[in-house]
Amino acid sequence: MRRHVTAQLTATVTSPVEATLGVAVADQVVRSQERLEVTVDGRPVPVTEVLDRASGTRWHVLRDVPPGELSVTYDARVEDGGAGGAVTDLDRIHYVRPSRYVDVDRLEAVARAEVGDVSGEEGVLRVAGWVSGHLSYVLGSSRVTDGASDTYLKRQGVCRDYAHLTTALLRARGVPARLVGAYAPGLSPMDFHAVVEAAVDGRWVVVDPTRLAPRTALVRISTGADASETSFLTTHSGGLRFGSITVTATVEDGELPTDDHTAPARIG
Repeated sequence: MRRHVTAQLTATVTSPVEATLGVAVADQVVRSQERLEVTVDGRPVPVTEVLDRASGTRWHVLRDVPPGELSVTYDARVEDGGAGGAVTDLDRIHYVRPSRYVDVDRLEAVARAEVGDVSGEEGVLRVAGWVSGHLSYVLGSSRVTDGASDTYLKRQGVCRDYAHLTTALLRARGVPARLVGAYAPGLSPMDFHAVVEAAVDGRWVVVDPTRLAPRTALVRISTGADASETSFLTTHSGGLRFGSITVTATVEDGELPTDDHTAPARIG
């Protein structure tokens, strides 16, 4: 399935900045065309690619970006979505622990009461279905500091909140789970999307508790424990005032696939 994905980001640099972009598709995605351009006031800015070999995430580091109007343009045509690979022994350790936005320790009793024992693909799908049925998708309803327990109490959020709560419930029941940042053809409103991969029988199964986009059309960008490890923009130093972002993702060689989200699926 050939897909076309783009991202356009603008910001104002108020003092020299070092930052990291996470907008390029993952290393395992087969690309037929790709372009990343970064400028300040129309002048090119040097970019250093740093590959996370464990996850396949390709970070692009900007150093000593001078003050001015920053523009980031990314455009790629891809042939697949980027398979998750095999579940490693390190994955089984890393992705069951609490993380910045996945406060498993606060939700262990909740997980026991609400989802019970979780086994196999059916169990993972049941957890995602529980989150889908108990949260309301409300733009602007969550704060950047909200973790999974905050979302559980509020019962509303956006895709990252759905993903964090799903991940927390799975980890609390002993299932390694991680967040995937993705381009998502069919998503409305269009933006970067967050979904969950859970380890089942040595492979990664993807669930989307928002049920807003077909999973088989997803294109992997980044993979990590939670949103802190999959951010599309991280400022390390200096001053940056965010402006706007526009994301597109379309299927080019046929119709958008359907997905009832009640059956197992994998990215790739």
